[in-house]
Amino acid sequence: MPAVELLKRPLRPGLRRFRSATARQRILPSFLVLGAQRAGTSTLFFHLRQHPEISGPRGAEKSVDWPKELHFFDEKFGKGVDWYRAFFPLEASRSLARRRGRDRIAGEATPNYLFHPQAPPRAAEVLPSARLIALLRDPVERAYSHYQLMHRTGRENLTFVDALAAEEERLAGERDAMQTVPDFRGPHHRHHAYVTRGLYAEQLERWLEHFSREQLLVIRAEDLRDRPAEIFAQTLAFLGVQPWMPARFELRNAAEYTPIERALGAELAERFAESNRRLARLLGRDFGWDDVTVAAPR
Repeated sequence: MPAVELLKRPLRPGLRRFRSATARQRILPSFLVLGAQRAGTSTLFFHLRQHPEISGPRGAEKSVDWPKELHFFDEKFGKGVDWYRAFFPLEASRSLARRRGRDRIAGEATPNYLFHPQAPPRAAEVLPSARLIALLRDPVERAYSHYQLMHRTGRENLTFVDALAAEEERLAGERDAMQTVPDFRGPHHRHHAYVTRGLYAEQLERWLEHFSREQLLVIRAEDLRDRPAEIFAQTLAFLGVQPWMPARFELRNAAEYTPIERALGAELAERFAESNRRLARLLGRDFGWDDVTVAAPR
């Protein structure tokens, strides 16, 4: 059975109870894959999970359908740290690995963390030493891919043009709630923030208010797609684990769809231009997203 299917399989009730009972004997994550949504987080985390020193979350609570995305720091913080710990390996397993000359670290990947304003201070409170990984994709491509996913799964009935026009009104009613309401779960900020999620600079600035720049690794999604071995090796070095490579790299959660119209792509690129410049100033690098050609993913 593929590894991703094993991740999705729920644990038996007895094992869930055991995990909850032993929560305080379990390690907390050493790293978080923050997002962005539709930028390769599933692909990167899938391969990280195969590393012999890296563990991801396992089912410990039946309400979590897919433990890759725990949503603890955005939507389930009220459940408490012990609830969160129950998803990760026992401290004893890390001690055993270290006695054998290896290590055992844990991480999780919830793409909504990058976007959610309450996630950075909460993560800093619980995981002040965590390593953070953000994957950023050309915001025009990301917005269009996001829309295609929502349309394909029945969460979006508008055309892409109409959805872009409706975004501000949709998000307006949820913006304050995201800032102030604990564990807020409004539908629009999760499913319909096509442009807003591509304004990466302000999202990373929120994280850098609580974590040092040295704790943050920013990866271009295009580089992960085109040079996976190089980017994967860079990520392992950032996490401080031994070099290792999977037998092959697989693109996860990709889909084919009709390319965006060039004129609409150019219009969107103009909307993102200032945010991209702000991002370049923040990180000291040019992400090269000036080309407005948006094609179906490979």
